[in-house]
Amino acid sequence: MKKALKFIGILALLALIAIQFIRPDRNDGGYETVIPFENETKPSVQVAAILKENCYDCHSDQTQYPWYAEIAPFSLWLEEHIEHGKGHFNVSEWKSYSVKKKDHKLEELIEMVEDGEMPLDSYTWMHGNLPEEDKLLLIQWATLSRLQYKDQLNISTNQ
Repeated sequence: MKKALKFIGILALLALIAIQFIRPDRNDGGYETVIPFENETKPSVQVAAILKENCYDCHSDQTQYPWYAEIAPFSLWLEEHIEHGKGHFNVSEWKSYSVKKKDHKLEELIEMVEDGEMPLDSYTWMHGNLPEEDKLLLIQWATLSRLQYKDQLNISTNQ
């Protein structure tokens, strides 16, 4: 029994060492990739800081990686997490979104924050919860930002 446990332990250690050589692509397109989004949605300085500190890591082409991102299997988990987040909402691709999609994405942002689904629990374990004041600021900003898209959608349907 002891030999079997020792063998399993050695295999697990070798597997852990081997996966350190698997290096996921980095998501570091630069902060400038979010500038069109910020120029169009006009977040306040405070909201822009909230977005940068809490949202852009998973929802843009610019991730600020924590120290543990260099260690597998955490690096692989983070890569999957980032790709999943960008698949739902990527502010770096804001220019390519239609007016309807922009409005819908901001609507989803509001719903997810209001329902406590964003930020994800797995994010808050390492980074802490988003304070209620910050959630309110995000919701207010997104609600105001949506007005421009609602106006554009109303204009296009009335023509």
